[in-house]
Parts: sequence; structure tokens; C-alpha cells
Amino acid sequence: MVKLSVIIVNYNVKYFIEQCLYTVINAKEQFESRFGQNSLEIFVVDNNSHDQSCDLIREKFSEISLIENKKNVGFSTANNQAIKISRGEYVLLLNPDTIVAEDTFLKIIDFMDSHPDAGGLGVKMIDGKGDFLPESKRSLPTPTVSFYKIFGLSSLFPKSEKFGKYHLSYLDKNETHEVDVLSGAFMLLRKKTLDKAGMLDEDFFMYGEDIDLSYRIIKAGYKNFYYPGTTIIHYKGESTKKGSLNYVFMFYNAMIIFAKKHFSKKNAGFFSFFIKSAVWLRAGLSLIKRIFKTLFLPVLDSIIFFMGFYFIKPIWESYKFQAGGHYPEEYLFYVVPLYISVWLFAIFISKGYKRPTDSKRLFKGILFGTFVVLIIYSLLNESYRYSRALLLLGSAWAMITSWLLRVVFYFLNVKEFSFKPKFKKDIIIVAGSKETSEIKELILKSDEINKGNIILKDFELPEDMSIEHVIETIINNKIDEVVLSHERLSSSDIIKIISEFNKKNIEFKTTILGSNSVIGSNSINSPGEIYVPEVNKISKPENRRIKRISDIVISLLFLLFYPLILLLIDNKLNFINNIFLVLRGKYSWVGYISYEETEYIKLPEIKKGIIWPVNYTSFDEQEIYRINARYASNYNLTDDIYIIYRAFSMIGNKNL
Repeated sequence: MVKLSVIIVNYNVKYFIEQCLYTVINAKEQFESRFGQNSLEIFVVDNNSHDQSCDLIREKFSEISLIENKKNVGFSTANNQAIKISRGEYVLLLNPDTIVAEDTFLKIIDFMDSHPDAGGLGVKMIDGKGDFLPESKRSLPTPTVSFYKIFGLSSLFPKSEKFGKYHLSYLDKNETHEVDVLSGAFMLLRKKTLDKAGMLDEDFFMYGEDIDLSYRIIKAGYKNFYYPGTTIIHYKGESTKKGSLNYVFMFYNAMIIFAKKHFSKKNAGFFSFFIKSAVWLRAGLSLIKRIFKTLFLPVLDSIIFFMGFYFIKPIWESYKFQAGGHYPEEYLFYVVPLYISVWLFAIFISKGYKRPTDSKRLFKGILFGTFVVLIIYSLLNESYRYSRALLLLGSAWAMITSWLLRVVFYFLNVKEFSFKPKFKKDIIIVAGSKETSEIKELILKSDEINKGNIILKDFELPEDMSIEHVIETIINNKIDEVVLSHERLSSSDIIKIISEFNKKNIEFKTTILGSNSVIGSNSINSPGEIYVPEVNKISKPENRRIKRISDIVISLLFLLFYPLILLLIDNKLNFINNIFLVLRGKYSWVGYISYEETEYIKLPEIKKGIIWPVNYTSFDEQEIYRINARYASNYNLTDDIYIIYRAFSMIGNKNL
């Protein structure tokens, strides 16, 4: 007989679901030791992930029932797919970015078996830094409760029974309570209750379905409980980006659906109007703030750059045209703004506007922009080449003043525009000797760290060492970050260690032996931080954006100088076709050399290239893979430009 069915909906969180399933299977072993073989079944429903999640599950967790959807059908529909074929007396809806303890399943089933009036159960959840997640226990989002939440009164008066209802913050998080709403991240349901109350409402695509189902459970005559007898880690942010405007709109739209479904027509209308007004107000303020934060520094830079040319130009003219004369008016008002636009764009793609400020990225951006301008300058007709010297003087001015501007912000203690701190980061790896060496290698291969600014410390864990001693060691060594290995520590131990350092300034990450990742999360609102091999660098969203933007810009430049370029390339007829293939997003100017994937690690998917990282001649398959992996792991826009420059005569080729 199946006692418990665990259902996990996955969408592009490959590295998180790997650890989640590892802990679920460990908990399954303890569960089946009491309830018998095959008393627990596990379903993963994948909503058309493109990060090879399904490949990983098939390879490492073959005993799991995997349902692969061909499109993202949403959280509710995906869960319902598995619920319909599940055989358990209880159903647990579990997020993929969670870690459960070995005895979690036993404890929650014991509670439900001893409380026949319980229809649903939630547990105590902490984030990756040990902080309690308030959505572990919630009240119904009535208009009044929602008003207190949206306008911050619940945060100002968390202990007030009146204002703190949204997250029931006045209730002790370490005691069991009857609550209104359970979290969809960990939601244990009695199958009989689902038969009576109904499954998840598929009108809710991603948010609000847990509130709706929780309310229907109560209406069906059952109770919902918050149970702190077991604690899980919810990395919070990987499957939901809480800080985004998209989240705000989706979440509050779900609240409107809930109101229309369960409130009276009059109350639902008022609630919908109130929610929409609040959302648009919040979205508007957020948009204004984001625009200001995004454009403030580039606008200041452009003003300072322009003022430099404004003052340098007459000084240079007095030297250049000693017999009298000056540059035409269009130079200052048309040509200089074009220079500045190129510099600003170059600083942007070099991540010079990423905060906090990194001087190297800033200088790299300006130098790269100057290089691009000089190339364009050399291709122009003589009558449009005004002054290379003035361009170089302006470049020097831009580099010095942009850096000085940031120095001023630094001394004014403006944190938003301060410099990137150059501190050493002490990382302790709590594992056995074999695991430690593997974890070290993985961290050092990651692009997420400044390798010159970390100190990796080993902490080999003897078999008989107590968790208290591990905690004491972390405290005594004044560590910035701790990497905990599941191979030597139980999930219960890891949860206990992380819980111990609640509110302390220590980062935690976890890994399992044989994994290709070290995962973690710093706060409730931040996406999970993750160490993975640098081969994923090219797949990062910001790098994908940069590659696409650069493809478009380069294509437009090729169109602009089309007549000149025809003199320099081999296949003239196919060149224009390549430009439009890239503009349409079918191809990129630079891509992998074609090869057959066999035993090699699968590389991140990118568009096929017009040209390749090297001039392909007769490399064997292994060498081709190495070249492609090196390109993926070291991806940089400047490399793409250099590859195009080096193979310029081949940009009309048909390598498709």
C-alpha cells in the first residue's frame, strides 16, 4: 500500500532539484523502513525545462516517475497531472528548491494520522541562511488583511493580532497552530480531503493556488495546521523571482482570481479595484525607481564626457589651427554624441554599470569603446575624419572623470554607486578528504567567484565528530562562507547547522558527491547562488542578452558599411543572407564548431554560428569539444569581436 505520494514540479532548476531529490530519497529510505517497501512514490512533473533537468533525472534518479510536458502548463495543472495517477493515502506537494530532513516524512504522517480532522499540513521553512520564512503560516488575504500587508502595517506591527494577520506573525513559530493558508512549497494533503475539496484550480497558473486550495479544505470541513516539529530549507527565489515586477503582477492577479471566486460580488469588486490600484501604484513607483537607478550614472557620465569635449575642443583648435579655423558645428553636436553613445554601450556590455562599481570593468569598457570608434573612424571618408587626437584626448578625459565621479560617490558614502569591495573571502569546506578536493576543484572552476579573493579551508569531518563541534569550529574560525557536504552530513544535520547561524553574517552552500554544483541562497528575496563549472558562463541570461545585442549591432554595422566590406570578404553573395539570418535570430556571428555529443558533458545550447572560435581544419572530436567548451567557459564579447576580426574574410561563408 502506498502511504505517501511526493509530487515535485520542476522548471529550469536542474541543480536545485538534484539536491532536493537526493534528500527526498534519503527520507524515503527511513519512511519505508517503517511503512514497508514501496510505501512512498515520487513524481517529478517537468514543465518543458531547457536546462537538461530531465536528462539529469533519468540518469541519476531512474526510480522516479518523470512526466515531461512539452510546454509550461503551470504549477496547478502540472501538480494535478501527478495527483490523478498518484496512489498514496497522502499527497505532498514539494518545491524543487527545498531540502528535507531524513525524518520529515515520518513526522508529518505521524501528525496527520493522529489528527483525523487535519486536511492539510505545512511545516517550518527556513531559507538558505537560516532565516524563518514567514509564509510558513498565513491567514486568508481578506481585503483588510491585504490592506495591512500592501501598505506595510504588517511589517511595522508584526506582533499585533490585528495588523500581523497576513503571516500570523504574532503566533509563535516554534509551536503548532491551526492556520488558514498552507504554502505550496510544502503542502501535505490527505487524499480523501482532495476528493472532497477538489484538486488545484488550474485558473491559477503559478501563484494563489495554495491559498485557494487551503480555503476549500476549510470549507470542506477540515483543518489546516502549521507544524514546526520538522524544518525544511526552501532556497526561495530559484523557482520564483520575488523581486521582479512580473512576480508582483502575477501574484496579485492571482489574488483577484481568488476574490472573484470566493468573495461576494460586491466585496470581490472592491477587492479587485483595491488590488489593481495598489499594484499599479507599486509598479509605477518601482519602474520610476528602476529607471532612475539604471539611467542616473550613464546620464551623468554622458554629461561629463560631453563637457570634456566642450572644453578640450577650443584648446585643441587653438593648437591645431594656429592660423585660424575650427571644427564644424556638427562635430560637437552630432559626432561627439555618437562617440559618447559608443562608450556608454561599451561600458554597459563590459558590466561597468553593474553595482557596486568595478574599476577594471569601467576602464575596459571605455578602452573597448575607443577601439570600436577608431575602427569606424578608419573606415570613413577623409572628409569625415575630424581629429584622431581629439578623440584620444576625449577618451582619456572619459576614463579619468568617470572614475573620479565614482570616487566622489564613494567618499559621499553613496552605497548604490560605491566601489566593489576587495576583500578576502574565507570558505570552509565541511566534508571528507576525497569530497573536499572535488568541491575545491568545482568552486575554482566556477565563474561566480573572484579566484584571487578567496581562501579555501579544509575541515575533514571525522565519523564521530558531533554537530556541536562543527558549529563551534565555524564560529572560532570566523568564516565568511561554509560549504556543507551531504555525503558526510545528514540533511537533518545540515538544517540544524544552518538554523544555528540564523541572523549571523555567514553564507551557506550545500553539495552532494558527484554533483556538478554547489548551491545556496543568501536571503528570502535573492535567487539561489550557485557554483557551477565555467562551461555555463555563456548560458547566463546577461551573457545571452549581450551576445544577442552584439549580434544585432554588428549586423547593422555590416549593413551600414556593406559596400566597403564586399571588397574584403570571400563569399560576397551569401554575406547579405548571413546578416539577415543573424538579425532574425536564426544564427549568431560566432558559434560552436559542429561535433557529435557522446560521453562529453553537454554544453550550453547556443545558436549556430556563421564562423567558429578557430579556423576549423582537421581537429578530432575531442579537440573540437575542448575548443567549444573553452569558448563557452570563457565567453566574452571582446572575444567574439576578435574572432570576427580574425576571420573577417569568412563572414560570407555558408557554415550552416
